[in-house]
Amino acid sequence: MESSAEGIRAVKLSLLGLGTTSLFQLGIVLISGSVALLADTVHNFSDALTAVPLWIAFLLGRRTATRTYTYGFGRAEDLAGLFIVAMISLSAVVAAAESIHRFFAPQPVQNLGWVLAAGLVGFAGNELVAIYRIRVGRKIGSAALIADGIHARTDGFTSLAVVAGVIGTWLGFPLADPIVGLLISVAIAILLWGTVRDIGRRLMDGVNPALTDKLAGVVRRHAPADSTSRLRWSGHKLHAEISIPAGSCSDLAELAALAADLKHAAAHALPNIGSVEVVPRFD
Repeated sequence: MESSAEGIRAVKLSLLGLGTTSLFQLGIVLISGSVALLADTVHNFSDALTAVPLWIAFLLGRRTATRTYTYGFGRAEDLAGLFIVAMISLSAVVAAAESIHRFFAPQPVQNLGWVLAAGLVGFAGNELVAIYRIRVGRKIGSAALIADGIHARTDGFTSLAVVAGVIGTWLGFPLADPIVGLLISVAIAILLWGTVRDIGRRLMDGVNPALTDKLAGVVRRHAPADSTSRLRWSGHKLHAEISIPAGSCSDLAELAALAADLKHAAAHALPNIGSVEVVPRFD
């Protein structure tokens, strides 16, 4: 409950920060006609909107398990990740289409000083949000929140690309603006691949091997020989299953004591642990 509350607070503040940044940039787009800034603004709006499904996912994750969803609602975070992928894809298409259009129908960019300022504000706003999202995501173990923080950090660098486009225009190269818009589209596409890979790994129950090794070390130290273990994520919580040989405990009291010891050791080794199941294995 506490970790979900921290996640909700993080998405609320990041939504406010990126929303304010995007609205400022949109105002500059309207008075300047900069397609590079438009591409960056669209991307920032999409990044801000990714806070909404994460917010919903954290709220769902706080609900208790039901007869239908017997493992709870932690997987809602992974579904929110799919929405993030869709928003990144949409922003890449919009940015690329508008940039290509400006190659064939160029428009002069006005108020270059304001465009430069908007690019710098976009970088600062995204970087602050990225630092906050990543810090909270690592604290509570939310891969979706960490990925969204990296998303914001990449947005910050695309804002710096807008600054480069302004400088190119000042130097007498007006096509710098749509060229930078296309470069931003490429950057979004690269980000999309990384996000798809990370979200897909979670959906396939992929776990960092370092975490698997930590649990295996706990099992070697505290469980009988030939015991095995495995991990899976559900939202921002890790769930462990430890299988022990059926004949290793003489009675239920000994099994309960072993299970309590393993749960305590696993929680100490893996701070984001959710549940630990200790089950006899009949070979």
